[in-house]
Amino acid sequence: MKTKTKPPKPIRLLNGRQGRATTSDIAKIRKDFPILKEKVHGKPLVYLDNAATTQKPLSVIEALDRYYRKYNSNIHRGLHLLSEKATEAYEASRVKAQKFLNAADSREIIFTRGATEGINLVAQTWGRQNVKSGDEVLVTHMEHHSNIVPWQMLCEEKGATLKVAPISDAGELVMEEFYKLLTAKTKILAVTHVSNALGTVNDIEEIVKVAHVCGAKVLVDGAQSIPHMAVNVQGMDCDFLVFSGHKIYGPTGIGVLYGKYALLDSMPPYQGGGDMISSVTFEKTLYKKPPHKFEAGTPHIAGVIGLGAALDYVSQIGLGNIAAHEHDLLVYGTKILKEIPGLTLVGTAAHKAGVLSFTLEDIHPHDIGTILDRQGIAIRAGHHCAQPVMDRFQIPATARASLALYNTREEIDVLAKAIHKVLEVFK
Repeated sequence: MKTKTKPPKPIRLLNGRQGRATTSDIAKIRKDFPILKEKVHGKPLVYLDNAATTQKPLSVIEALDRYYRKYNSNIHRGLHLLSEKATEAYEASRVKAQKFLNAADSREIIFTRGATEGINLVAQTWGRQNVKSGDEVLVTHMEHHSNIVPWQMLCEEKGATLKVAPISDAGELVMEEFYKLLTAKTKILAVTHVSNALGTVNDIEEIVKVAHVCGAKVLVDGAQSIPHMAVNVQGMDCDFLVFSGHKIYGPTGIGVLYGKYALLDSMPPYQGGGDMISSVTFEKTLYKKPPHKFEAGTPHIAGVIGLGAALDYVSQIGLGNIAAHEHDLLVYGTKILKEIPGLTLVGTAAHKAGVLSFTLEDIHPHDIGTILDRQGIAIRAGHHCAQPVMDRFQIPATARASLALYNTREEIDVLAKAIHKVLEVFK
């Protein structure tokens, strides 16, 4: 069975018209990002490494600055005004994340250090509690290392088996094989929504539906989807979803784990410490209810507040607007790059997000990245923490240009011109 895919529909843009974003639309957005005015090696910065981390708008930078200047304090514990203000801002961000994901309850939002910690939290709590010897954990061949290694560790500890659903030459999940691998032994399926190395967008609603029929729980790695498209966890019916703040224009070191409340409530704590307890004696400790049960110690308060500002920023522009603009750039970039002699796109799924991974003749991607950097262009070169993907395509690495809401067609033209220079260097 093939995944049904459609490109985003044209939607109302910032200027109120239908169609792709105009130059003036994107120019307004670009003014919000101070770093885009910087020069690299004397050239205007062309930042195309957004799958690794996104740049930060002034509203996020100012939110961090305001916290440290005006009401820096610890949360949940102090009775003084600064603590009350910090707590209010922190918990307001939890509600923003709930609404952004359309979670049923703000208590279903756990703040973590990022998507990686969120996955580890689920593996080490729900996983240890529910996965036994002889059980199976299912992942796909397109997963980031963060959605492979924690499950390997769990399977080794419990005597369970890690199964891997294959992908096609286009970088799409082979659904017929995926269905065969889902059995009554499958305890949890851990699957990326969007591949960081290929850009493939998986049909999560279909995947979750089939997994639930088999009795499996589903964790969705939303690190690469959350910044680019609307995500509705109730509509997906996923059991868990993780994402990182720094990939959606927020600070580093902060992320979100969404989990259905009944599951979170049944899971043991991930760490022990302050603020996750209701009472402690040497004989027994009683834990708070979620979300606080999973947020031991002083959290990244500024990061949470900055994440809230980032979610506000993205919501104001509109995820529909962002998806349409990035899809236009993806189509344009695909056409331009395909015209370059010796360039091969890696990841050609029918439904893709804004990722352009490629190889160029026999030139190592690290050399490509180095030469592009001298032209002011920031891309990623390597295996992108997805070595199994590289093994699947029998290549050591790719060069990857990844798109964001502030990128332009003109920047793609600059990229293409610089790739031609790479070819000239290696003639």
